[in-house]
Amino acid sequence: MSSLLRFKMVDAAINHTAVEVDAPEGRPSDYFGAKVFGREAMRKYLDKKTYEALSDTMANGTPLKREVADSIAAGMRQWALEHGADHYTHWFQPLTGGTAEKHDAFAQPDGFGGVIEEFSGKLLAQSEPDASSFPNGGIRNTFEARGYSAWDPASPAFIVDTTLCIPTVFIAYTGEALDYKVPLLRSISAVDKAATEVCHYFDRSVEKVYTYLGWEQEYFLVDESLWAVRPDLMLTGRTLMGHESAKNQQLEDHYFGAIPTRVIAFMKELEYECLKLGIPVKTRHNEVAPNQFELAPVYEEANLANDHNQLLMTIMDKIARRHKFRVLLHEKPFKGINGSGKHNNWSLGTDTGVNLMGPGKTASENLQFITFLVNTISAVHKHNGLLKAAIMSATNAHRLGANEAPPAIISTFLGTQVSAVLDKLADSRSDNAIRFDAKGVFKMSGISHIPTLLLDNTDRNRTSPFAFTGNRFEFRAVGSSDNCAEAIITLNTILADELTAFKQEVDAKIERGMKKEKAIYEVLKQKINASRAIRFDGNGYADEWRAEAERRGLDCETSTPLIFDRYLTPETVALFARTGVYSQVELEARTEVKWETYVKKIQIEGRVLGDLVMNHIVPTASRYEAALLDKVYKMSQIGSGLNADADIALIKRIQDHTAEIVRLSEELVEARKKANRIEDMRLKAIAYHDTVEGYFERIRDHVDKLEEIVDDQIWPLPKYRELLFLR
Repeated sequence: MSSLLRFKMVDAAINHTAVEVDAPEGRPSDYFGAKVFGREAMRKYLDKKTYEALSDTMANGTPLKREVADSIAAGMRQWALEHGADHYTHWFQPLTGGTAEKHDAFAQPDGFGGVIEEFSGKLLAQSEPDASSFPNGGIRNTFEARGYSAWDPASPAFIVDTTLCIPTVFIAYTGEALDYKVPLLRSISAVDKAATEVCHYFDRSVEKVYTYLGWEQEYFLVDESLWAVRPDLMLTGRTLMGHESAKNQQLEDHYFGAIPTRVIAFMKELEYECLKLGIPVKTRHNEVAPNQFELAPVYEEANLANDHNQLLMTIMDKIARRHKFRVLLHEKPFKGINGSGKHNNWSLGTDTGVNLMGPGKTASENLQFITFLVNTISAVHKHNGLLKAAIMSATNAHRLGANEAPPAIISTFLGTQVSAVLDKLADSRSDNAIRFDAKGVFKMSGISHIPTLLLDNTDRNRTSPFAFTGNRFEFRAVGSSDNCAEAIITLNTILADELTAFKQEVDAKIERGMKKEKAIYEVLKQKINASRAIRFDGNGYADEWRAEAERRGLDCETSTPLIFDRYLTPETVALFARTGVYSQVELEARTEVKWETYVKKIQIEGRVLGDLVMNHIVPTASRYEAALLDKVYKMSQIGSGLNADADIALIKRIQDHTAEIVRLSEELVEARKKANRIEDMRLKAIAYHDTVEGYFERIRDHVDKLEEIVDDQIWPLPKYRELLFLR
């Protein structure tokens, strides 16, 4: 890229004005869900019998009969046509991390030279997409193309542009899951079953337990004109080079500051589209880093919430382009400032309206709360390495442990009040902790006051990966580009397994004659003591914490490819088999996909970096060096006491950095070639991590130093000071 083009792009960025957005008519309540085939549309376009059958399926998973599916399809088609749709698609979430869709027209030839709009129950319920071209970890051969997408009635259909989108699962011809939705639904079912059985200790009327998710989507916006002349941003989502700006986030003046005019115009249109699609967006604000923002909705059932987050990431990109922005969802697009996460606020609730992760109003409700709290902590302790594997990636590895993001060591923050309650329970004698009144009502010393003490009773810990925040857990380690399902699947699975084991232990004590409440207490006490190692309320960035975490036996591995091994341990394979969430074949396939994805992302970054330094940076530095040499030569010809020492020193620095860049780039190419010869994908990923990736920062260090030396007028790439401050 020429320096002239760079300055034209910077000038274009400065002179951009906000795109005018047509103000929506009416209040949000007037158009919320207008593009969703939700309850209101179902009641209008379906007959009563069909509506009741579909409602039963949505609530209880009851299979739909073919004639009912035909009736639903007819009503859905009519609704879609009246709302401007002309195509339909099965919308699914393959292992690419994004979403996929193949559009088919409603219009079908009628045999008489015209067309009619057709959409049957068969077309609604099932489709056959090509399964070979999506990541599958070896489950499918490249010449075996068939896969199936099947309608998920629990997540309502919606319209994007003029296409009816039907949320579906995606499975191989041989039956294995090839997406995120299938295992998510399995994990929701597993934790529902286990949690409901435990709830019966406290309330026999509970029939179902729901998993809830509230995500917080962080993202960066950069001007499209500047993005277009940064090949690294275009192809990898992050800047592979760039000296930090003299001012970035040091003054914290961007955080919760006034939202720039262009950005607020983008946010308004985004929120309008979200609300029409039934996404209950609630909060928007500036984040800590320049150009960084956040959008968060009200929590929903996890399956729907996850669909909504996947949908959001798609429409966010479309709307940003209309406003001459590009959205960056990479976890660490800029070095030296905050990265972006997607905090997952996770909780469980009953069909009777009780939040199982929140304190109650009675001693029994509080024992139930403590039961689910302790089992969650215990599950996280036992499977902290697996939980880390669920959020680890080539991109999130750059963010974890840097600029307020939690470290790559899973621990849980409870706060002093909750910790004190658990410690009191674990350390006290049973007869001091439990007593019964004259009516035989169970009471626990110190627990009855939890409702007035726990809510917002302690400060937050921004370095904690898994923090209790009063009535839910906030899984802060999830990356901004991640599919939330990966984390929620793991959380649901480990808790389902823990609750199942908990009930078995309690029932065994009851069968031996122990009172139910005392049996619950005794098992909880064991779990509290056994899981103390996972509880940490201090600074997750401190060097002392890593040493302490190792002493506690927590998983401190930092190599992303090695962390993925946690999916294939005998304990993990048995865990997912017991809960019915993954088969061993599915686990092996997904882990293979993770290693392959890691390799490809590092491979692309290596190629882009090599191209940039050899075709942009080195020639620019050499051109500036030639200008300095010409100057020194002319000074020597003039004489008259002119001193060229400073220029000569500058030339030497440029030569040194340039030589190192060339040498390291050549070594990088050789390291890539050597790694590419490895056939085993796990070993290839390890080689890319241990050898190839190690060159990136070394090369970048020399490039960034050249950026400080070379004349700004000829530097080929937009700099951080230009990228990070929207005009």
